[in-house]
Amino acid sequence: MTNVLRSLRVTAIFAVLLGLIYPLVIGLVGNLLFPYQAQGSMEKHNGTIIGSRLIAQSFTSAGYFHARPSAVDYTANGSAGSNLGPTNSALIKEISGNIALVKKQNGAIANASIPADMVETSGSGLDPDISLANARLQIPRVAKATGLSESYLQDLVARETQNRFLGIFGDPHVNVLDLNLVVRNKLDQ
Repeated sequence: MTNVLRSLRVTAIFAVLLGLIYPLVIGLVGNLLFPYQAQGSMEKHNGTIIGSRLIAQSFTSAGYFHARPSAVDYTANGSAGSNLGPTNSALIKEISGNIALVKKQNGAIANASIPADMVETSGSGLDPDISLANARLQIPRVAKATGLSESYLQDLVARETQNRFLGIFGDPHVNVLDLNLVVRNKLDQ
């Protein structure tokens, strides 16, 4: 009986410590030292919150850069990949459909030159970033739809490129929301 009481006390102490005190302290420190990140890295346009830099959104207009396909329809309340294997017929059908959509939206592109992140979902289904190859393939479509020059959009992609973390981790990429905010602001001028 002594061991049962001791384990109940330890459980109660750790429940309070790790379930209440630790999250409150981490939340407080995060909000004091990194308020933008702790509040979800929310981006504004004309004073209105339009999204988070951390969560992909569905941009379907030809005048915007498009994010990766999403396995969860861009709803952040349940992020997940499809978990389908490379030989699964549902995955093959999905990717074939995505390839057809990319070709329809961006003109004739050889399958070999379509970057994987343009037709495959990310592990979370909410990846807010796209590869440079993906962004560059979308430039002609965005230029045609917005009237912005391709050279301006190429410079924009280069300017918004985020390089490898610490110079070695990941690949250079661009945040789709950031690109589209600059495009929107340019069009508003």
